[in-house]
Amino acid sequence: MKKHKQLIQWINIQIKAITPGKNAVKGAALGLLTVTALLWLVYAILDYIKIKDEWVFLFFLVFVPAAILSGFLIRWMLKSLNNIPDFYKLALFIVLPMLIIMSFNWMITAAILILASLGGAAVLVLKKTGFKNLSIAKKGITILGIIIGFGGFIAGGILYTQSGFEVDPIANAALSTASNIQQIKAVSPAEKGPYSVKTLSYGSGKDLHRTEYGPEADIKTDSVNGLAFIDNWDGFGGWWREKYWGFDSRSLPINARVWYPEGEGPFPLALIVHGNHSMQDYSDPGYEYLGELLASRGIILASVDENFMNGSWSDIFGGLKKENDARGWLLLEHLKLWHKWNKTKDNLFYKKIDTANIALIGHSRGGEAVAHAAMFNKLPFYPDDASVKFDYNYNIKSIVAIAPSDGQYEPGGSRTEIEDVDYFVIQGAQDGDVSSFMGSQQYERVKFKDSLYHFKSGLYVYGANHGQFNTSWGNTDAGIMGLLNLKQLISAKDQMKIAEVYISSFLDITLKNKREYLPLFMDARKGKDWLPETIYLNQFEDSNFNPIANFDEDFDLSTTTHHDGIVNTKNLSVWREQEINLKWQKKGSRALFIGWNYDLKNEKKSIESVPDSLIASYSINLSSTAIDSSSVLVFSMAESKESASPKSAGKWAKNKGSKNTSKNNKNEDLDKDKDEKKDAEEDKPEPKKPIDFTIQLSNDSGQTVSFPLSKFSPLQRVIEVMIRKTDFVKDNKQSEKVFQTFFFPAKDFQKINPNFNLSNITDVKFIFDKSESGVVVIDNIGFMKSL
Repeated sequence: MKKHKQLIQWINIQIKAITPGKNAVKGAALGLLTVTALLWLVYAILDYIKIKDEWVFLFFLVFVPAAILSGFLIRWMLKSLNNIPDFYKLALFIVLPMLIIMSFNWMITAAILILASLGGAAVLVLKKTGFKNLSIAKKGITILGIIIGFGGFIAGGILYTQSGFEVDPIANAALSTASNIQQIKAVSPAEKGPYSVKTLSYGSGKDLHRTEYGPEADIKTDSVNGLAFIDNWDGFGGWWREKYWGFDSRSLPINARVWYPEGEGPFPLALIVHGNHSMQDYSDPGYEYLGELLASRGIILASVDENFMNGSWSDIFGGLKKENDARGWLLLEHLKLWHKWNKTKDNLFYKKIDTANIALIGHSRGGEAVAHAAMFNKLPFYPDDASVKFDYNYNIKSIVAIAPSDGQYEPGGSRTEIEDVDYFVIQGAQDGDVSSFMGSQQYERVKFKDSLYHFKSGLYVYGANHGQFNTSWGNTDAGIMGLLNLKQLISAKDQMKIAEVYISSFLDITLKNKREYLPLFMDARKGKDWLPETIYLNQFEDSNFNPIANFDEDFDLSTTTHHDGIVNTKNLSVWREQEINLKWQKKGSRALFIGWNYDLKNEKKSIESVPDSLIASYSINLSSTAIDSSSVLVFSMAESKESASPKSAGKWAKNKGSKNTSKNNKNEDLDKDKDEKKDAEEDKPEPKKPIDFTIQLSNDSGQTVSFPLSKFSPLQRVIEVMIRKTDFVKDNKQSEKVFQTFFFPAKDFQKINPNFNLSNITDVKFIFDKSESGVVVIDNIGFMKSL
């Protein structure tokens, strides 16, 4: 013990011997200041010589006192932090990481720190000192601390238990012409079919926590080695994962629960796979509602268990990373098993599986994984390691992606591309987990190259969240309890109904060739009797689409995708072609941005008063394009919230005192015109009217046909949501550009103008003559065949 003390004492002496003294510290500071000052002066002079702008040199000079001031400020802050009593400082360091983990929100963390500190200080002061012994000033402070601290927690508790807040109403543009839409004449795809439904489970038989995959599994399966596909199954996180499940990445189980129709078959097969969630809160049972429906309609559905790749509390020490390739590959291993069963005489599913018609359905990360599986299915090797050979080539006809992620795994450092597979993606506007429409990125990367008919479709649903597509997840997206604004949510029952209608009809089309449901994917109003009422935005493209302009070909704004297309414009205030930005990433496609603004607000005039010579338009001139009565003019469009008069401010402003700035424009993100200010004072302000304009086609004979956009539907205004309750404090309205595809059958053109010749169209023109201002984003203008 004595030697131990001597050793510590010797170490302290050595540290003190080499510790810099006051002169050394002062010299180091002066050296740092001197060298930096000289370098700064040289840098300023060289920059001035290079740019030859005296204001640049002035900037460098002014920056010096600003840096000195910030140095003093930072020193004062650090000193103030050091002056905080040690016990309170210790408490801060202990609670901060815990509060951040619990809330993932700095505002909530700061509020709890302040309220808890005030309340705790007041209580202990009253207990130790007594209210009578306090000075008048401290009595007031103590009372204030109790009021703010405890009152704040009571108010916070009430806020926590409330479902959320009402938001400004959004006009449903599609409803204005809904009466003209004919309902599909077919049985609801959400109606139970004629088959009795049976269930079973298959698994390794070794599951430590679920008997359905353990000793009670109806069919025992072999494990597979996923080492090549899974990273970071190691360290403490890997140890705990293996301890909990009883296996590692070298022996992944093939587990699933199955709903199947009772009958001879053969029946199409669909696999559905969940996404990332707490691995101990099992996700695979949450699709029972789909299993019961699809099996009753003659489709086998297997809900694949991949919970062992999901998140865990132990991931704080390192968890699995970019494992979606493993999720996708494992689906193909399940398909391998199903094909084997179909050929095994003593198996329950012998000759009962229609292996020519297979679909993959995925939710969240599973929605990304199904695309990886479809791509892997046609590859000879694993893209990241050619030593891993693939030999699948199953007849995967279609993919359903439910609120998918995108890019969690990137094969070879790029995004997954798939060909000749029908694709459907559904996304909720109120998604609190995958809050951006990531599936629209994969939508852009689905290509059709063979001679068969294919289509891809996207559906954006106002009021739908992430978790209510899975009954096990519910309305607590990303595990955030009490913090989400649930006021905008549709009910779980309605959200599941939407999933039933669309997924069931999609599989009927792609696996059973029941094309009577196809129009539903162009226009949700075709199934209005089957669907809950909310705002739906449909995107659609099929293999018959012939583009005139998709704006991805080059950077010349005067040309189009069509080899001889020439663009002409008049009076546009905005005109550019640009990459489409989502909330989180880029969509992977360019589009046309065009805007107009007649500034009628100040003149108290209507759009009808604007002379024709001032009306804005955008037209594509073609040498000649032949269509027939079975053709349909199509394009996709969304609203942009940017200013419709960008040149009224900044470098284009006529004078600095001009009041006509982009902040005053009604289409800017933060603009508030007089009507909106009046509306804001009311409980339920009137929503903005949807955008409308005229579409005109011309032919080489000089004949024209004109019709309003609203013949199909006016353009839906931007859908803004507040996903968390804290968004109301910050006024954080989230939105992104979500497209609606518009359809105008050629047979209607001749009803408008019987003399209009369809065989030689030379001009497609958008005339902005019905809304006084706006900016729209247009993509994929062209023709397709009628459905």
